[in-house]
Amino acid sequence: MSRPRIRHLALFSRNPKQLADFYEKVFEMEVIRNEDNRAIYLSDGYLTLAILPHRLETEAAVGLNHFGFEIEDTEQMCDRLVAAGVERPKRRPATRPYAEHRACDPEGNQFDLSEHGFQRAETWTDRAQPGAQPESTADKPSGPLS
Repeated sequence: MSRPRIRHLALFSRNPKQLADFYEKVFEMEVIRNEDNRAIYLSDGYLTLAILPHRLETEAAVGLNHFGFEIEDTEQMCDRLVAAGVERPKRRPATRPYAEHRACDPEGNQFDLSEHGFQRAETWTDRAQPGAQPESTADKPSGPLS
């Protein structure tokens, strides 16, 4: 039997349309279902992200702890995030495995960014070993926007 895989995440949002637009623009996710701009479902071709309306009369909190994107180019993604009006991603502590950077969407939902992916638990020290990819400068100042 194959291993179960997470293929779906859901976020509660105060403004589902605005948040869906962010993920569509920055991460090129595709809207696969839109329920009158209330509940909006996006996909990257592998995982679906449901953005559901948060109502004050419920007990559910907005968002979740965090999730992660595997990306090809940290610098390019950081520039796209800043252009979308959110804070430049920050480098994760050297002892944290998996993701190299942390960012957040316009509503404050945190997500990780990783060039090496989430298949191996590697810290910054592990990545600095011979044969590892060079360190990113995504969290370093880069001009007037930083």
